[in-house]
Amino acid sequence: MKLFNTIDRKILKQQLGDYTMLRITLSYYKYYRLNNINFFRDYLYLHYNNIGVLGRVYVANEGINAQISVPKENWDAFLQFHNNVTFLKNNRLNLAREDDGKSFYKLKIKVRPKIVADGLNDESFDVTKGGKHLNAIEFNQLSENKDTVIVDMRNHYESEVGHFKNAITPDVDTFRDSLPIILKTLQKERDKNIVMYCTGGIRCEKASAWFKHNGFENVYQLDGGIIEYAKQVNEQKLENKFIGKNFVFDERLGERITNEVIATCHLCGKTCDTHTNCKNEACHLLFIQCESCAEKYNGCCSQTCKEIFELPLEEQRMLRKGKNEARNVFKKGRSSVLKHKK
Repeated sequence: MKLFNTIDRKILKQQLGDYTMLRITLSYYKYYRLNNINFFRDYLYLHYNNIGVLGRVYVANEGINAQISVPKENWDAFLQFHNNVTFLKNNRLNLAREDDGKSFYKLKIKVRPKIVADGLNDESFDVTKGGKHLNAIEFNQLSENKDTVIVDMRNHYESEVGHFKNAITPDVDTFRDSLPIILKTLQKERDKNIVMYCTGGIRCEKASAWFKHNGFENVYQLDGGIIEYAKQVNEQKLENKFIGKNFVFDERLGERITNEVIATCHLCGKTCDTHTNCKNEACHLLFIQCESCAEKYNGCCSQTCKEIFELPLEEQRMLRKGKNEARNVFKKGRSSVLKHKK
């Protein structure tokens, strides 16, 4: 049996669109010292593939990071498998808030140097020595303290559509960019409460440990991130201090947390917080686009990309040949064509 998927992604997307059974979208992570990661990767693929799991999973010596969907009919089998893996037993699973079951179309499990790329090379750094975890009630209470600094550990395109009130939202492209910038920014705030948050907790787990490693004492992190916070706020009828949408890394590209729309269409400036990828495969730029501009540009980020996208597929392939360096898939919301990018 091949321990990877070989079917064309367009076919897989079509199959998922025709899929009628319910699926549960979730994410989870665990920092844990793994030794034989290639064996664990194959072991995980075999079990996940057998129960129909789709999604993206990274495994490394420091642990596992997963964003996946599971057929509802196989949910019990999924839980049983996890509870049979010692370090995953009773590990928290962050369930999606807005879920049509079509968040992923294939299973990818990759071995990586780290489950979260951080650019750190300090062998004395222990990622397991993180800050104090806060639930939603504790987070709300601490956020009211004048000696508290709230820090968004996500990237610019994530915080652009939603963030906590009064949070510092660094204009960064990656997590590895954010660590030195935030560390420098907060040097004068060492005596204050440093409260970090991210999507599901994985980046804050590492960032809070890094700040403690660098001498900060009053370091906290939102337990389970925005996903778990939204769940607790809803269940316990608490004040929701998050505004806007939570960006997620799957086909949905976002979950609505509150009704406020705080972003604008990158092409026309109209109020909008809908992320999309440029339909031109040679570009694939991530950006925010309103319905009017989506219709005007046929789902593309510019007139140039629209004209390319409307060419016959063979002509598009010829234009792309040997020009992979022009692809903007990793340029998250950064392009000269986005005139209204904040």
